[in-house]
Amino acid sequence: MESATSSDAAAALARLKAEGQRELTRQEAARRRRALHGVADSFAQVLSDRGCASLQHRAADTLQVNLGLYCNQACNHCHVESSPLRVRENMDAATVDRVLEVLENSIRHGVHTLDLTGGAPELNPHFRRCVTRARQLGVDVIDRCNLTVLCEPGQEDLASFLAEHRVHVVASMPCYNQDTVDKQRGDGVYERSIAGLQQLNAMGYGQPGTGLVLDLMYNPAGASLPPAAFSLEAAYKRELGSRFGIQFNSLLTLTNMPIKRFADRLHQSGQTEAYMRTLLDAFNPATTEGVMCTRLVSVRWDGALFDCDFNQQLDLPPQAPKRSIFDISSTQDWTGCGVTTDLHCLGCTAGAGSSCTGTVV
Repeated sequence: MESATSSDAAAALARLKAEGQRELTRQEAARRRRALHGVADSFAQVLSDRGCASLQHRAADTLQVNLGLYCNQACNHCHVESSPLRVRENMDAATVDRVLEVLENSIRHGVHTLDLTGGAPELNPHFRRCVTRARQLGVDVIDRCNLTVLCEPGQEDLASFLAEHRVHVVASMPCYNQDTVDKQRGDGVYERSIAGLQQLNAMGYGQPGTGLVLDLMYNPAGASLPPAAFSLEAAYKRELGSRFGIQFNSLLTLTNMPIKRFADRLHQSGQTEAYMRTLLDAFNPATTEGVMCTRLVSVRWDGALFDCDFNQQLDLPPQAPKRSIFDISSTQDWTGCGVTTDLHCLGCTAGAGSSCTGTVV
């Protein structure tokens, strides 16, 4: 957890201050809330108006765990607001132990995937223990990797560890061009991301016949919906392949959610209401059957439970009566409970839909 240097932390702090990442006053928060709700009264009303049923938890197939907000980056679109400054907000050993117990108990109810996210999940000291135990249980593991963590001191063997345990790597790569990546994620991030991809390729990731899956995750740089994934994937493979010899399996597209840092950017540029209108106009009823919140349980670094990662970051309490990993015996305890929604949910139901696994329809 000491991999981020003091200069990294100082740079992150200066950047966060420059981008206005300070606690909002009550008046400012109210103004932003009014802008967010300028297009509709509630997401529940949107569903009703479009003839869609309210969202409910089905039997979960995924336990998604945010291991902490500590990260070696401070990206300006991050819906988690992670950074090198958030060292203390990391899941402890006791909570990890309970997560693994619930995971084991949930397998017979249909859970087959442990989805590890952050921050940079690999920088949590219990990350490798989580991976190892989940794989012993026969559970698939997803590592949501920012790529630059592979170049951090102390992580020199991370790529080989991931390959040894056949972890599915979902890597954030918002563009194949350097200027766009560095503008969104920080100077030098593109070069280190390419180095990280090359490390993974050297281990067999993204290579035909290895079964080591490497997917890239794209999100737009601005206030627009992502383009069609199939055409963008072709461009990524062409550009990264011809320039660096990089191979990967699939490109996943993620709509920017109007929360946290991206919400700040929208507000500062006066685009909040226009962006919300874009999401509402693109609402697709077909996406409501496949949104990720209906088939996963999200665990925060302190053990609190949420309907999804986005609700977690907004601290929106679930409708389920058991709200801590220490209160449930398995994910089955949430089956049939309603899902807490708000207008940010329009981001998951616009166009082809959006989720941690890419498009929904």
